[in-house]
Amino acid sequence: MDAFFGYIVREPMVVLQLTGQHIILTLVTVGISIAIALPLGILITRYQRLSFLVIGFSNLGQTIPSLAILGLLIPLLGIGFKPALAALVLRAMLPIVINTYVGIVGIEPSVIEAARGMGMRDRQLLTIVELPLALPVVMAGVRTATVMSISIATLAALIGAGGLGDLIFRGIAMVDGPMLMAGAIPTALLAILADLLLGRMEIGLTPMGIRV
Repeated sequence: MDAFFGYIVREPMVVLQLTGQHIILTLVTVGISIAIALPLGILITRYQRLSFLVIGFSNLGQTIPSLAILGLLIPLLGIGFKPALAALVLRAMLPIVINTYVGIVGIEPSVIEAARGMGMRDRQLLTIVELPLALPVVMAGVRTATVMSISIATLAALIGAGGLGDLIFRGIAMVDGPMLMAGAIPTALLAILADLLLGRMEIGLTPMGIRV
């Protein structure tokens, strides 16, 4: 650990710059994943025949190895931020899609019937009843996707997208333990911090009546 802190002291700007790149890549990934996966999860609760197709497509990001996805995207998007972002979005979509679907479908039918009996339309039912009740399950998917993205984003360094993976791979190539730890330890800390922050956000957004 002394060697790790020694490297941080010697190269603080390098570590900060790569950490910033890692955070930006992760934030953009999670934002785009939520924007795509949440509506898809809602869609397949209304048209369940599409669930096999949507979940199957989302599952591609999990079944194909991350390095293979990066390799397939390079001819299409080149190297750098864009292919790394596309690969990470493909990996992050599945837990959000599935958790959104499971969270809404798992709501007690009597609650839905009561809401409809009160005259709620589909949009009102979704925004006032279903999404608030499904929020803990949806947030669990977002937390999983975020931690996964932080971890897999280290591979983005292989195609010139920067991030803490740059220190990890340089440390491996140069057999430099402190450099490797300077990439690996902040990555782990980012994942823990992101999960804690999202956990607090989940508590704040969850209706009082269903908080555990």
